[in-house]
Amino acid sequence: MTDVQSALDLSADGYVIADRTHHQRVRAIADALLAAGMTGDELTSLGNDETQPLDVRVATRVAASRQRIADGVPPLNVAVVIAMWGEQRRLRPPSDDNPTGEDSLHVKLDQLEWLLGDSPVSWRLYVVDDGDPDDSAAVAAERAALHESGERVTVLRLGDVVPADEGPLAGLASVDDSRKGGAIVYGSATAMADGADAVVMTDADNSVDLAQIGLLIGGFVDGADVVIGDRKSSDSVLVKAEARWGPGIVALRHMQRMVGRQLFDRGLRDTQAAFKLYGRQALEPILAAPSTFGFSFDSDWLYATIASDGVITTVPFAFIDSFAESASITQGPMTTWESLLRGLVAAARARGVDHDVEMARVVDELADAGTLERVVAEVPPELEGIDPRRLGDPEVMSPSAMRSWIESL
Repeated sequence: MTDVQSALDLSADGYVIADRTHHQRVRAIADALLAAGMTGDELTSLGNDETQPLDVRVATRVAASRQRIADGVPPLNVAVVIAMWGEQRRLRPPSDDNPTGEDSLHVKLDQLEWLLGDSPVSWRLYVVDDGDPDDSAAVAAERAALHESGERVTVLRLGDVVPADEGPLAGLASVDDSRKGGAIVYGSATAMADGADAVVMTDADNSVDLAQIGLLIGGFVDGADVVIGDRKSSDSVLVKAEARWGPGIVALRHMQRMVGRQLFDRGLRDTQAAFKLYGRQALEPILAAPSTFGFSFDSDWLYATIASDGVITTVPFAFIDSFAESASITQGPMTTWESLLRGLVAAARARGVDHDVEMARVVDELADAGTLERVVAEVPPELEGIDPRRLGDPEVMSPSAMRSWIESL
């Protein structure tokens, strides 16, 4: 126990994901926990202890990831794909002139090198500009050149290959029609062409410590085709800024879960988490015909995996929200939700999966960004104080009741 206490003593007040040294401290704590002999359930228990400092709790998940890699994995080629829009500030370090900076590309490279540097896993980072008017790609290239592992970064611009006459992007008429999904498709297709065995998807900010991807790789090595990070697991460490949404967000989630019931009924409760892995076998049919290039690409890919009888598993992980430069803020949260809901409907129809047809029509007719702004400001009486586990249940609030309520706003 003395050794464990020594590890805990490395913690410090506060954990700021924009501070590169704080991420270094998390890795030092993780190393010390493993050196003290902590594994498995012990790490989980410590991470679930909400009296522990946040850096310690995150470190338990990072330690579990490193332990999984150390336990043995075969040689693998893993790609990490990141979509970028409006990320030019987060890519740079924080400063008085750049208060929302996170030095995010350097932090990710540090994390991946620490986890995989001496392992059988080869890796590459693909950062894809999703038509950003501020040219995040140029900033990413600039930052990569300043890091010792920068040669592992491939910088892509979706605008260089769209429109396309064939291939996975043939259905995307313009880069302006992409809402993250186009960039992820392009990055994943490029990684596959480069020989990747698996593709990990995450966001451009520091919300997810990438030293945790051993948790995803472990699930893949153990036989899953797709491994999804689940922030809603009781074993996850979650700090999320829900205040960015209005109280009526429950109405949007009710609509989302009713349309996407084939996913939620399978226990896939966190379809939008920016921490997931797709193996080559699962990706090939997905990239053959993506049904959406919007924010709901996550659901489309899961539908495709289910349709091909792929094995999907979930893992808990640590997620610390970064929202100041989030696309849901800079592009408008209800623009994001409009893309998400409409794309979910399109994916359900294209994949021929079970979904609530009437609620899909409500989305068709009423889910424009302007209307959703009014929706998110209020809570329907039927959903007031609702147990989150009942969202999506038509007996709680039917599609016709949702339609009537929206039309009354």
